[in-house]
Amino acid sequence: MQIRHAFDKFAVSFEVFPPKTETGVDNLFSELSLLKKFNPAYVSVTYGAGGSTREKTIDLSMKIKESLSIEPLMHFTCVGNSKNEVAEHLEKVKELGLTNILALRGDPPVGSVDFVPAKDGFAYASELIKFIKSKNGFSIAAAGYPEKHPDAPSIEEDIRHLKEKTDAGAEIIITQLFLENDKFLRFRDLCVKKGISVKIIPGIMPVVTLPQIERMVNLSGVILPRKMDADIKNADGDADKIFQIGVDYASEQVENLMKEGVPGFHFYPLNKARAISEVIENSGILK
Repeated sequence: MQIRHAFDKFAVSFEVFPPKTETGVDNLFSELSLLKKFNPAYVSVTYGAGGSTREKTIDLSMKIKESLSIEPLMHFTCVGNSKNEVAEHLEKVKELGLTNILALRGDPPVGSVDFVPAKDGFAYASELIKFIKSKNGFSIAAAGYPEKHPDAPSIEEDIRHLKEKTDAGAEIIITQLFLENDKFLRFRDLCVKKGISVKIIPGIMPVVTLPQIERMVNLSGVILPRKMDADIKNADGDADKIFQIGVDYASEQVENLMKEGVPGFHFYPLNKARAISEVIENSGILK
């Protein structure tokens, strides 16, 4: 199934990242086997900074498709790739039957601050999307940022660039995580106002550990809602309490977004099934 049809009816999907070891891969597939009961429309597979996991991304995508019979959505970025290298990559994955791609600009390699396009490469996700679209046979997703991309001067400017992505051929938008539904709903309204007509899938990640919270705030700039922040502080480092706060908050997010008519949810489980399973079951979205 191509990604453009993944949410023709209400569905959920999950994102995973390639583990570094074979033991990690085995553990991931144990977790995915638990999530399979939710009949995901697809599982997206990330692509390391600077293309550092390209082959692992392909291998993991193939294993998900063959072992679990779940459609993979491969991430692919502009970083470190010339047009010829992109073309070669696309030919390779098409031969393997991998035709769904989440096209991203990507982050600079570790140790770099600014994004620098590869020689004869692409500077923007919209350019990469247009190139992939020209190769026929691919279905393309793009990323959206309800709290705006960190490099964008304003949410309005960010959405203008998102419109360029859909005009170039992106057929669905998957959002980065957010913790306040009002920000997603404002983002969605601004997209519609800008003329973006493709489905927008909200990205949900239960934040269930202190290191996860700290990393999320430091790297993505997401601001913890006041009540959630207070509840976590009151938990005084108790891991079980923090886990439950994260699950309960995400469950409430999902329940309230259902009332807003979203076409589905894209969950970020961080290669673990428990929190996402509890959110889906608590919210009753698949009953």
